[in-house]
Amino acid sequence: MPQNEDPQHEGFEEELGAVLRRTGDGFATDDRRELVAGGLRRGRSRLLRRRLAVTGGALALAAVGIGGAYGSSLLPIGGGPEKASVAGPKAPEQTRGTSAEAEAEAAAEARANKRGEAHIPVRKLAAVLKANTPAGTWEIDHADGKGQAVLGVYDDGKGRAAVSVGLYRAGAGGESGEDQVTCPSKTAVPYDACTMEQLADGARLMVLQGYEYPDKREETKQWRAVLLTKDGFLIDAAEYNAAAEKGAGISRENPPFTPAQLKALVTADGWRPLLKQLPSLPRQENGSGRQSPAAPGADATQATLRSLLPKGLTFGDRGGQPGYAFVVVDDGKGKSLVQINVQTGMGGIVGDVFGSGDVTTLPDGRLVKLTQQPGEKGGSGVVWWSADTLAPDGFRVVVSAFNTGAQHEDATRAEPALTTEQLKAIALSPKWRQLPLTSD
Repeated sequence: MPQNEDPQHEGFEEELGAVLRRTGDGFATDDRRELVAGGLRRGRSRLLRRRLAVTGGALALAAVGIGGAYGSSLLPIGGGPEKASVAGPKAPEQTRGTSAEAEAEAAAEARANKRGEAHIPVRKLAAVLKANTPAGTWEIDHADGKGQAVLGVYDDGKGRAAVSVGLYRAGAGGESGEDQVTCPSKTAVPYDACTMEQLADGARLMVLQGYEYPDKREETKQWRAVLLTKDGFLIDAAEYNAAAEKGAGISRENPPFTPAQLKALVTADGWRPLLKQLPSLPRQENGSGRQSPAAPGADATQATLRSLLPKGLTFGDRGGQPGYAFVVVDDGKGKSLVQINVQTGMGGIVGDVFGSGDVTTLPDGRLVKLTQQPGEKGGSGVVWWSADTLAPDGFRVVVSAFNTGAQHEDATRAEPALTTEQLKAIALSPKWRQLPLTSD
């Protein structure tokens, strides 16, 4: 539910930071394998979130709720053999053969089994990866471990590159397999190329040539191939033009494998016996083990947003997910992105979000905050206007508009197509309360 990935207000960065700090305080880093397992779950769902995170901060917080934060991963890819990895086990002489290590391993496996994670030897995953990529040297991270993904650094003599392949069941983390193999809207995510293909065996393939940080396209490139098999498995391969997702510096112009080579990698027969080792999904898996807050369906959110927009607008690109929708409109003066987030259970943000700025309280107790601020996604001259509303029972509606059709593109007009008063009227519409709510 992406409201929290959509910085609709001043002070949201403080809200996001506070939540992330509280989340971080809950980690016990003595079990590093478990930390990396969480990173794998987050990394797998990141592509879907990026399709929807057209605004950034507020939507990013919601992403934490379904298993990760927008634009980053806890997964450290790219440490050389001399470098300690977050995923790496302790040195053999410190741990091998000790009862404490055996107990810790058993406890980690029990926790992973409860979450529905696989314990495939990384060496087996690495063997399939190496057998289906061009000749080169490999440094495999956590090679003696177990899991359902392999990470490493590949070098063909033209520059070191981080590469990962993960195996998953469609539906883990709340995302559908169809979403994972559907090219995103360029309104939401800038990329150079994306193709979709239905294969002869019934599988669906997407190959995306994009960026690790889409709002900073001069930085690390990320090329990705995702295969959805007919029987509901996902094989997700990613490669970079750097030895790590961040912090390592660009090592080559492009990632090492061509789109055709990525396709060959994810469609390789060698993955099939390993996929069979993936356990069934837990009854509820949204990254936290708890059911997500209820939200209106994607289609209903989109239709309601469009019904509340002023007359005389033409509609362009549109999209969304439960509780979130965007549409690009044009009033004859240039494109303008409009988006909405509808959430329940948000009473805890009162102080963080509505404690400052242009805030009013309506007779029914609803709080309204109007904000005008610069855009955050790299487009030159972009401004971002929003109306953020919160009812006493935690029902929150946030509507935003921009003076561009996509935040990562330059402004197309002086101001958004909607005024803040029009945004306020949309956010306060009783129609949002009338929509049926669903949850994961």
